[in-house]
Amino acid sequence: MTPLIIIPARGGSKGIPHKNIKLLNGKPLICYSIDVARQYTIDENICVTTDDNEIISVVEQYGLKVPFVRPAELATDTASSNDVLVHALNFYESQGRQVDVVILLQPTSPFRKVSFVKEAVELYNEDLDMVVSVKETSANPYYNCFEEDTNGFLLISKSISHPITRRQDAPKVWEYNGSIYVINPISLKDKGMQHFMKIRKYPMPELYSVDIDHLFDWKIAELLLNENMIEL
Repeated sequence: MTPLIIIPARGGSKGIPHKNIKLLNGKPLICYSIDVARQYTIDENICVTTDDNEIISVVEQYGLKVPFVRPAELATDTASSNDVLVHALNFYESQGRQVDVVILLQPTSPFRKVSFVKEAVELYNEDLDMVVSVKETSANPYYNCFEEDTNGFLLISKSISHPITRRQDAPKVWEYNGSIYVINPISLKDKGMQHFMKIRKYPMPELYSVDIDHLFDWKIAELLLNENMIEL
């Protein structure tokens, strides 16, 4: 299959200013995703989509050509990831490029190995909408998630008809960790990610599932690197 790896990097970041190009252990955050993408495929199949000239400069100094500047309407807080992906896919297809699978690598998830990407892609086939990386959730809704009633008191979630009182009896529950999305390009354009139904999971270890959104997440990432707790 011919992949298109898309690395989206919007310029605006409220939690951590200039997050995507901020140095993490001496390397711009976005470059962790570029490195993995380059281990998987050639540069011609890698697309950094951004609206920000500083990000473009950092990426191109790293040796990867940025193919276009993302339109302003796709760089707002309300722009959807789906629209950003479709825009990039349409650009490559308009250049006569065949794309058999779209691989989304978000730069805020720096701790993925190329072996993880390969294993996730191996799970994919054209009958699926998507293969997505997950981690086992620590907030298991069958055991310790509650709603609030009209009086402000906590009660077991109404969506659970038979609450489980022992953690070990609760079934495993998964949540997206934001690291790897292997997407059917036809499904992406025809119905959009919000309507995907045929989704297969790719579990990843907790330590590799850091998703950097706030400064606390950044400090965790620095700790894991400085203590050599992960291998990249």
